[in-house]
Amino acid sequence: MPTHTRIRMFNTKETYPNQSLDNDLCQAVVAGNTVYLRGQVGTTFEGTLIGLGDPQAQTEQAMKNIKQLLEEAGSDLSHIVKTTTYITDPRYREPVYREVGRWLKGVFPISTGLVVSGLAQPQWLVEIDVIAVIPEQQ
Repeated sequence: MPTHTRIRMFNTKETYPNQSLDNDLCQAVVAGNTVYLRGQVGTTFEGTLIGLGDPQAQTEQAMKNIKQLLEEAGSDLSHIVKTTTYITDPRYREPVYREVGRWLKGVFPISTGLVVSGLAQPQWLVEIDVIAVIPEQQ
């Protein structure tokens, strides 16, 4: 019997038909009062890429996804404790971090940023994963 809540479960066979994968994953896991989000990119949950070639637009979509997933888990952006941001080009740093900062103004999470040679799909320029908490009820 699972002790964690899994949100938006999916199989990679349907999500990535261009790859021969068959993995069961989910977008978020709630373990106790902690929410762990899968890395979010510039695609909608239906799989539509937003912002081809535009790191700021992809970041905005990733943050929309993060906001929605946290709310589905019983949390929100203000309860983010850690972000990890992956970009595929160091020149994307400013537009990506400016957009993340717009969404997280006043939150003050810890943050790790990495420049990587590529992400799971070649059109993805940025990926952001998040750890947040669910606040205790007052």
